[in-house]
Amino acid sequence: MALNYVWISFFLIAFVVALYKLVFFGDVDIFQRIISGTFDSAKVAAEISLGLIGLMAFWLGIMRIGEKGGMIQIFSRLVGPFFQKLFPELPKNHPAFGSILMNFSANMLGLDNAATPLGLKAMKELQELNPDKETATNAQIMFLVLNASSLTLIPISIMAYRKEAGAADPSDIFIPILIATFFSTLVGLITVAIYQRINLFNRVVLAYLGGIALFIVGLLYYFSTLPQDEIASLSKVGGNLVLFGVIVSFIGLAMFRRINVYENFIEGAKEGFDVAVKIIPYLVGILVAVGVFREAGVMDYLVQGVSTVVGWFGADTRFVEALPVAFMKPLSGSGARGLMVDLMNANGADDFASRVACVIQGSTETTFYVLAVYFGSVAIKRTRHALPAALLAELAGVVAAIFIAYIFFG
Repeated sequence: MALNYVWISFFLIAFVVALYKLVFFGDVDIFQRIISGTFDSAKVAAEISLGLIGLMAFWLGIMRIGEKGGMIQIFSRLVGPFFQKLFPELPKNHPAFGSILMNFSANMLGLDNAATPLGLKAMKELQELNPDKETATNAQIMFLVLNASSLTLIPISIMAYRKEAGAADPSDIFIPILIATFFSTLVGLITVAIYQRINLFNRVVLAYLGGIALFIVGLLYYFSTLPQDEIASLSKVGGNLVLFGVIVSFIGLAMFRRINVYENFIEGAKEGFDVAVKIIPYLVGILVAVGVFREAGVMDYLVQGVSTVVGWFGADTRFVEALPVAFMKPLSGSGARGLMVDLMNANGADDFASRVACVIQGSTETTFYVLAVYFGSVAIKRTRHALPAALLAELAGVVAAIFIAYIFFG
């Protein structure tokens, strides 16, 4: 229901703003731009879905090999004690644990192309346990919110954009992004835990979280000793090496257990095609609403409003120029990326607002896109507390990004 109200609000707010521009500013082209935007957004949605077909077919084929060969079960056992506390509805060592771990790992390594198919696979496995097929379960909501909280270890693409824009040190946003995205994930986890009455002070949960924290600190220390060029190259090579190693291990174990690898790959790939086609209507719906919202100029008014309020309190307004990225990111990842690049081109990559925009881009996620794609893939209509929890995590990431940018960059 939450998505339903948000979707309606986008159109109504856009209509009111467009009418205001027409009447008071004589913007006679405003509605033409909005309608053109709907056509463009619908086209983009279809292109995204069609582009996912190949990725979905390949990765779900690989996941089928992993299931039949037993590698997914091994992953499930490794994270079982921890995930059992976060997803108490799931049976012990359920295959969904392995898929969830694979999705989180791909997200943390910045491998977006692999993360989405793996996430959709996990959502499908969680849906199989769902007694009410149109209502999101606690496990699905926990998975989606953690997915949407954007826990990223190595922001390769953002460092690449900063280098292209002429940054003196493209990797100077590395630690700020990691800290900010940690806060967004932590807030998302706590929010869902409160909703679902999950005890996060359990010894197992604290032990796993402590281990993860130590790993991140160790990784931060290691990367801090490297030159900036080595950070980008090592992270890129390391992430893709890990991913390819997973693929080879899946195939190798399946061969060892005398599983017909190719036939199982084909069966999984067929599922991937079906899922990619199924999400088209959901993507069209959310992206068209976002396009209308953007073309009407609502984003500009939001930024002006925040700037005015901040100015009233006499606070530093340097961060305000980066807010379009914050407002756009939950709606459109490519749109937010374009705004970030435009800001760096206009002000310079080392400008304070440009750095804030980069940290925001790296520590937040396209919440509405994630909800539309993941829930749409299994035809979930009632999302319960998924949207408010995900948006709260998003807000935490933005606020943390701004404060951390002031600490690191002044």
